Amino acid sequence: MSSSKEYLDFILEQLSELEEMSYRPMMGEYILYYRGKIIGGIYDNRLLLKPVKVIMDQLGQTRFERPYEGAKEMILIEDIEDKSFLARLIKEMYEVLPAHKVKKKE
Repeated sequence: MSSSKEYLDFILEQLSELEEMSYRPMMGEYILYYRGKIIGGIYDNRLLLKPVKVIMDQLGQTRFERPYEGAKEMILIEDIEDKSFLARLIKEMYEVLPAHKVKKKE
């Protein structure tokens, strides 16, 4: 199953407090970026974020799910109604994520 454009639009609206949010479609799903760093994605109409400690600490009860078979587990964000909470979570997450690696062309 792939994610709907309507769910993507809903999540982007929930993240509208953040400037520099972007996404890239990939095989029926969407990879989410904040200020150029991959933070997670939308898979099967679920918001999944990278499993970083700052998010796990904030959420307390953390539920992990795989975006697709064979993938590493990610954190399922179930409370997607609170825009301010989501924005704060992603801003804090951004600070601990590694810088985007640029592939060298040979």
